[in-house]
Amino acid sequence: MKNAVIGNNKQKANLIVLGAVPRLLYLLQQETSSTELKTECAVVLGSLAMGTENNVKSLLDCHIIPALLQGLLSPDLKFIEACLRCLRTIFTSPVTPEELLYTGPDHQTILFNHGAVQNIAHLLTSVSYKVRMQALKCFSVLAFENPQVSMTLVNVLVDGELLPQIFVKMLQRDKPIEMQLTSAKCLTYMCRAGAIRTDDNCIVLKTLPCLVRMCSKERLLEERVEGAETLAYLIEPDVELQRIASITDHLIAMLADYFKYPSSVSAITDIKRLDHDLKHAHELRQAAFKLYASLGANDEDIRKKIIETENMMDRIVTGLSESSVKVRLAAVRCLHSLSRSVQQLRTSFQDHAVWKPLMKVLQNAPDEILVVASSMLCNLLLEFSPSKEPILESGAVELLCGLTQSENPALRVNGIWALMNMAFQAEQKIKADILRSLSTEQLFRLLSDSDLNVLMKTLGLLRNLLSTRPHIDKIMSTHGKQIMQAVTLILEGEHNIEVKEQTLCILANIADGTTAKELIMTNDDILQKIKYYMGHSHVKLQLAAMFCISNLIWNEEEGSQERQDKLRDMGIVDILHKLSQSPDSNLCDKAKTALQQYLA
Repeated sequence: MKNAVIGNNKQKANLIVLGAVPRLLYLLQQETSSTELKTECAVVLGSLAMGTENNVKSLLDCHIIPALLQGLLSPDLKFIEACLRCLRTIFTSPVTPEELLYTGPDHQTILFNHGAVQNIAHLLTSVSYKVRMQALKCFSVLAFENPQVSMTLVNVLVDGELLPQIFVKMLQRDKPIEMQLTSAKCLTYMCRAGAIRTDDNCIVLKTLPCLVRMCSKERLLEERVEGAETLAYLIEPDVELQRIASITDHLIAMLADYFKYPSSVSAITDIKRLDHDLKHAHELRQAAFKLYASLGANDEDIRKKIIETENMMDRIVTGLSESSVKVRLAAVRCLHSLSRSVQQLRTSFQDHAVWKPLMKVLQNAPDEILVVASSMLCNLLLEFSPSKEPILESGAVELLCGLTQSENPALRVNGIWALMNMAFQAEQKIKADILRSLSTEQLFRLLSDSDLNVLMKTLGLLRNLLSTRPHIDKIMSTHGKQIMQAVTLILEGEHNIEVKEQTLCILANIADGTTAKELIMTNDDILQKIKYYMGHSHVKLQLAAMFCISNLIWNEEEGSQERQDKLRDMGIVDILHKLSQSPDSNLCDKAKTALQQYLA
């Protein structure tokens, strides 16, 4: 059987169809089988697993994994090796569900608790390169996003040397590329998990330059992809590393080649390689977008440099409509990162009408793309962004109102945030459109959302809708009753200072209306609440309540005398006298100004 199936997929399939797998597994697990027989069974099963993905599925269906794991308890090394080889073949197949073995933080911890670190560490000094490499790979997987493992690794000694020093030696230029890359990954993951400082020499002078080297066009496609993605992950949270990377080896220009040559120049002679690289060229584009996004996350000058790189905006815009979801996501992330720049929003983003492909991306995209794309739309809708008009005309209001109904809190936040930006200093028509599309029911549903960010942004939207007098009066004449109810509920609820401050600011806006004022003056419950917050222990809330009062008693306005009298009877003037003695200069000034209204 073994000789028949080696290298012959047709024979493998035949044997599986004939039912060889259950029989082989039976012999493998029989107490009475000799070790030689068990080993041969494991070898044949391993050979069957080397075939097509369907073969692997058939093996999994016969519960091969528990049988092979059981085999690892045998005292016989040859049999253990045959079982391990077979397991490795099965687990490297894409059809095998990973949860059958160790993945995820809890599994990293199980391995860690069983002494994985100590047992693997000494293998780094093995005479065999293959063993050293696998040990290195193990460490990179164990340390990834795991502070507990990473903190331990920093202090592990191997032959009197600390692990980070061993990793640094392994990423020197004379080592094989695979070893350099994997060591750089280990150090990157330990740094991101907080075990090594971002300004440590082993990061700044060793890891970062090594990863930049991997991006050069001399390297193979896989190396360039992995180098760029690891570097993107390393520098993502740290502006200093972003600055250093951006001026190392002309990295920004070097990444532009990711869009041109899928193959390194020397590899073009190899036709198989060229074919492979053309099929995987999209991975290069994805990696470049990811790295550009990290490079431009914070620094205005770096963003400018990226955008000025040849045809960069065109490339990103093209990336937005690629068939690969991963490339689209990376392109959107890259744009989002660049859209944090006010300067770029006014210039390059305008010249390339970026909003058009972005609106297209927002139609039926998967959630992970929607979150980033809608976040970027928030930036494009800021008042100083020239894209605001055309976006509105292309049906953005309905789209964003739709997002506010999403199950995903991040999408609800972005939808409402973008509407808030859209309503800022907008004309009455846009405000009316927003209110109509959103519907008051949905607005009030968002005001009772369990997510604090959603609540804050919804209050921000209300505040922006209720600005400038004619707008305030118009909106309050149609929705006044409901808005006052919502305000009351929030001021009575268990909310933090920021939420209550925003709500009082909305009241102050309403108090600034001409006819809208009356909705507050005729509502004794609300007036008592304003009075309560004037005497609150938190200055922010006292100030916000004070704005309401100032707007209600302002002299030049019709009916101010009646309002002043009513508020005096409530004891507001006494509170103003008390506040005019406040140690907080801001509060003290506001109280004095208010008292002058009574004297005028």
